[in-house]
Amino acid sequence: MPVQSIIVWIVVGAIAGWLAGKVVRGGGFGLIGDIVVGIIGGFIAGYLFPYFHIDLGSGFIAAVIDAFIGAVILLIILRLVGGISRR
Repeated sequence: MPVQSIIVWIVVGAIAGWLAGKVVRGGGFGLIGDIVVGIIGGFIAGYLFPYFHIDLGSGFIAAVIDAFIGAVILLIILRLVGGISRR
């Protein structure tokens, strides 16, 4: 994998994770955590979107939107699991 691809993954993950942390209150995990959440969100969207026949297009903006939606899903799941364990 070229270094440029890794840098793009990190940038997309950072943007998507940061945005998702702002949308899902209490979901921000700092810069590194947001990058990780964004990258995992990209994987989640990459798996779920084709399964449900959702195509948002290609390119950088579409990748950020995909990863953002996946990151929001991840943060909501983490919040639900965290809420269950606190009871």
